[in-house]
Amino acid sequence: MVDIAINFQELIGNKDWKNLKRELNGYDPFQIAEVIEDLEEQEAIILFRLLTREQAKETFQFLSHEKQEEIIEGLAHNINKITSLLNDLDPDDRTAFLEELPAEITQRLIQLLSPEERRIATQLLGYPEDSIGRLMTPEFVAVRPDFTVEQTLDHIRKHGKDSETLNVVYIVDNQWKLIDDIRIREIILADPGQKISELMDNRFVALNAFDDQELAIGVFRDHDRVALPVTDTEEKLVGIVTIDDVMDVAEEEITEDFHKFGSFQDAIINPLKAGITLIYKKRIFWLTFLVFMNIFSGAALAHFENTIKGMVSLLFFLPLLIASSGNAGAQSATLMIRSLAVGDVIIKDCLRLLGREFLVSFMLGITMAIGVSLIATFRAPDIIAVVAITMVLTVMTGSLIGFLLPFVFTKLKLDPATASAPLITSLADIIGVMIYFTVANWYLGI
Repeated sequence: MVDIAINFQELIGNKDWKNLKRELNGYDPFQIAEVIEDLEEQEAIILFRLLTREQAKETFQFLSHEKQEEIIEGLAHNINKITSLLNDLDPDDRTAFLEELPAEITQRLIQLLSPEERRIATQLLGYPEDSIGRLMTPEFVAVRPDFTVEQTLDHIRKHGKDSETLNVVYIVDNQWKLIDDIRIREIILADPGQKISELMDNRFVALNAFDDQELAIGVFRDHDRVALPVTDTEEKLVGIVTIDDVMDVAEEEITEDFHKFGSFQDAIINPLKAGITLIYKKRIFWLTFLVFMNIFSGAALAHFENTIKGMVSLLFFLPLLIASSGNAGAQSATLMIRSLAVGDVIIKDCLRLLGREFLVSFMLGITMAIGVSLIATFRAPDIIAVVAITMVLTVMTGSLIGFLLPFVFTKLKLDPATASAPLITSLADIIGVMIYFTVANWYLGI
C-alpha cells in the first residue's frame, strides 16, 4: 500500500485529477481506505472527495474513527457531499460513527439526514450504549406467513436491494411480531405455489435490542448464523445483526481485555498515532497503585529479617518461588477470563471448577517442586524441603487467586479482565513471601 500511496501523492501534487480518478477505479474500497489511512489529512480529504458516491459509502466504513472525523471536518464546507455520504451509509455503520462523536456534533449531522434516515438514526441512537440495538440495522426482508413462495420471491426482488443480507427471510405477523425465520435456500427450492407457513418450523433464535452486545458473540458462536433477528420488549422485529458487526465487537472486546489484563486504565489507540501524554495517562494509574501494593511485599520481608540473617541462602530461591506463583496465577486467570467472556463458564460453575483447579494446581506444584529440589541439591541442600514445600503451596495459592478473582469481579458486576496479571502477581508476591519464610521458620526452627 505504500507504493500506491506514493503514486496517489504524486498525482495529487501534480493536480492530475483525471488520472487520479481513473487510478481509484482500479482499487476496491478496502484498499482505498488503507491508502487514505496512510495519507496526510489534506491529501486524504482530496482523495476522498474524488470518490464516486458508491465508492465513498463503501470506503468510509473501513476507515478508523479518527480518519472518519478528519474526513467529515474536511468536507464541512461541502454540505451536499456530507449529506449524501451520511444518507448512503448503512444504518449500523452510521450509528457506530455518530455515537463516538460529541453530542452537539451528532445532532448537527443528524439534521442533514433525510426524514426517513433521521428517524432510523434517532431510533438506533436511542438504545443504551453497547446494546444490541446500537449494533443492528433495520434493513432486512420480512414477509407474512400467508405469502406464497412466488409472492415472497417477488417481494425480495422488490425490497431486497437495500437489505443487509438476503441469506435469511424473516416471518412476522400483522403486528410485526417475529414468528420464524427461513433460509433463502429453502424458499428457492420450494414449490412456487407453496405457502411460507408450510415451510415454517417455528424454531428461531432472536436477540433483544436492549441486551449487551457481548451476548451476541456467544449466540452467533453457538448457532452458526450469518445474521440474527433483533426484537424489542414486545417481541416485535426491529432489526437484524450480522456476523461482520459482531466480529467487530469481538475484536474490540478482546483488545479491551488485553489492555485491562496488562493493567492499562483503558484501551489505547494505535501507539504510533497516540501522543506521549495520552499513553502516559493511560498507564500511570495502575502502575502507581501496584507500587503501593508491593510495599506490602517489602513489609513482609522486613518482618522476617531474622530468618534471612539466619539462613541467607533462602534469598537465592525467593525470586524463583514468587515468580512461579505469579505465573501460575496469570495462567489460571487467563483461562477463566476467556471462559467467562465467551460464555463457556458462568458464576454458578465456580464451586464445581474450584475442586478441579485445586487438584490441577497441586499436581503443578508437585512437578515444579521436584524441579526446584534438583536445583537446591546443588545450591543449598539444607533447605531442599523448605523450597519444595513452598513451591507447592505458592503455586497452589497463585493458581487459586487467579482462578477466583475473575469470578469475584463478575459477581460484583465488574469486568473480570480487571483482575489483571500485574494485580494477581502482586498478591501472589505478598502471600508467597509470607508462606516461604513461615515455612522456613517452622522447618528450620529459627
